[in-house]
Amino acid sequence: MSSKICISAVCAIIHLVKIQQNRSHPRQQWLKKPMYSGAYRKWLIDDGSLTARLKVRYADFAVRPVLLKNAKAFTDESALLGLKANQHALIREVLLMGNNQPVVFAHSVLPRASLRGAWHRFGKLGNKPLGAALFANPKVKRTPLEYKKLSACSPISMRIAGHMQTSSKALWARRSIFTLNCAKILVTEIFLPELLK
Repeated sequence: MSSKICISAVCAIIHLVKIQQNRSHPRQQWLKKPMYSGAYRKWLIDDGSLTARLKVRYADFAVRPVLLKNAKAFTDESALLGLKANQHALIREVLLMGNNQPVVFAHSVLPRASLRGAWHRFGKLGNKPLGAALFANPKVKRTPLEYKKLSACSPISMRIAGHMQTSSKALWARRSIFTLNCAKILVTEIFLPELLK
């Protein structure tokens, strides 16, 4: 068994035990403010288009798709979107690249009901940024941002580690729900260390 698989298994067990021991512990909660987020703060609190901001910063900006599949969302995501525990949604994960370096990992949950009407093409974006499409429509509303410092053993951190080489450091994330009429999309953005270099 490789050391990477062993570490992944240990992290998964630790994560499950922590959740079972105390579901209401502050570290399991998403926050209204990114407390002690240091240099990440200005990126975290900006409620404009992250895609537009990254395009200004990096001459060479690109979206690299890493996952697109129908699957169950994480438990807290299902609760936010009003999905049943066994209900599948379209999960889209991409790396936002700045000058050929991954700077943000974006994880989106698109309930099947939301992929109709105005958003019916969102499941076929490929290497186009979801954020640009969302911010292009003035009728789209966004819930207030929530923040969390993700441990290296969190489910999303484990997903990131599967796509790229990362350190074991905690990563700052933010999330919000975009709505258009009755359709909802949950977008979580995880800011990678390369962003601050």
